[in-house]
Amino acid sequence: MSKIRPSKGAPYARILGVGGYRPTRVVPNEVILETIDSSDEWIRSRSGIETRHWANDEETVAAMSIEASGKAIADAGISAEQIGGVIVSTVSHFKQTPAVATEIADKLGTNKAAAFDISAGCAGFGYGLTLAKGMIVEGSAEYVLVIGVERLSDLTDLEDRATAFLFGDGAGAVVVGPSQEPAIGPTVWGSEGDKSETIKQTVPWTDYREGTVAKFPAITQEGQAVFRWAVFEMAKVAKEALDAAGISPDDLDVFIPHQANERIIDSMVKTLKLPESVTVARDVRTTGNTSAASIPLAMERLLATGEAKSGDTALVIGFGAGLVYAATVVTLP
Repeated sequence: MSKIRPSKGAPYARILGVGGYRPTRVVPNEVILETIDSSDEWIRSRSGIETRHWANDEETVAAMSIEASGKAIADAGISAEQIGGVIVSTVSHFKQTPAVATEIADKLGTNKAAAFDISAGCAGFGYGLTLAKGMIVEGSAEYVLVIGVERLSDLTDLEDRATAFLFGDGAGAVVVGPSQEPAIGPTVWGSEGDKSETIKQTVPWTDYREGTVAKFPAITQEGQAVFRWAVFEMAKVAKEALDAAGISPDDLDVFIPHQANERIIDSMVKTLKLPESVTVARDVRTTGNTSAASIPLAMERLLATGEAKSGDTALVIGFGAGLVYAATVVTLP
């Protein structure tokens, strides 16, 4: 018989607070058109994007995360000292080590919280949420801060007609804490590494360092392949998440998919046969694709505008480079 004492965590976990930060600079499509041969009408019709936010020198990955996290902690009604874990999902923090999460945990004033970064692209928020839920139920932390943050303007090739208009910067954060009832459903997640070439960094950092290439690495993608995969395969994953949570589309109040492209969002809504009563996040129009930050930013905006309310049942799904994905049903804070 094992001598190890069983964990004493909470029976369930829930999102208690949410916060977001968008850089002050708003970039309209007209600026993008200075470096690619396209049109505002084409960009809007292909992606739904009208504007995006780009960070300045002061709006670093850490700085944006701290701003969003402070709002989430206040929204949750707790203090930073109560945070036992900080999970940061990002692909645009350019220091390989240490993890930016450690800097954020310190500057927020946590009491030596466990802190680490994860790299799961646009599904990163879902991955972080699942890890946070496990930490709380297992008992290793009472409250966990989950942050999705990106400065994708640093990884955007402004001459690449397929991607120059897509990406934006920003940070979204949630506080996850204990619950006496289920409020974060089972996660349906996975990866399809055989499709990893469809979204990728153009070249390794070592190629740039060694002078093999002169152009700074950027994110590139095979647009049509990604679109087909997201529309057909991710709708199936979303349905699996609903089934795992024991609810139907008619039970949903809100749908918050990764804000990659409005055409993908529309197609998923149609495939899932969501009722017209379901509020659908369309933050992509003014924020662009912010990868790991897109779901918490969209969630924060829906709650701030009153389009969604506390206690609503929401389906969230992220998908992107890897190719990776994560979907779950949550109760909104």
